[in-house]
Amino acid sequence: MDGHHRWLAACATLNLTPEVASYPAGTATSADAAAALGCTVEQIAKSVVFVGANGPVVVIASGADRIDRKKRLRDVLGAKPGMADAAYVEEQVGYRVGGVPPFGHLGEPTVLMDAALLEHDEVWAAAGSSTTVFRIAPEDLARLAGAHVCDVREVRP
Repeated sequence: MDGHHRWLAACATLNLTPEVASYPAGTATSADAAAALGCTVEQIAKSVVFVGANGPVVVIASGADRIDRKKRLRDVLGAKPGMADAAYVEEQVGYRVGGVPPFGHLGEPTVLMDAALLEHDEVWAAAGSSTTVFRIAPEDLARLAGAHVCDVREVRP
């Protein structure tokens, strides 16, 4: 079963029928995704996987922001997480880089969501593949992902 269908199966267990958009050519960046969807880059909810002391850490953040791994994530997690390579991501959460959804993972990774996403009425996130996305209210996203909402974006001077 491919990532998108595995994610749809996870949605079914949550009684969620998501609005999915598909882009056969995929989108390489958050800016590409925003342009294809007709939304702002801030409304792209990217899921980035890190190597935590107790297993994978999935961080959901705006496509417009960098995640502050060295300070903010360290403060939230108690230790600075490591960078995850593509093999680790697929093995630990069950999806390929570029298509990691905010929920529906293998196992139970730690999930964090940057509070800045709550500033929007809706956001778009990966739906299990690099060619599929879905629209959701950020409050619902946090709830379904079981995410701890906190500040993890890099503060720019």
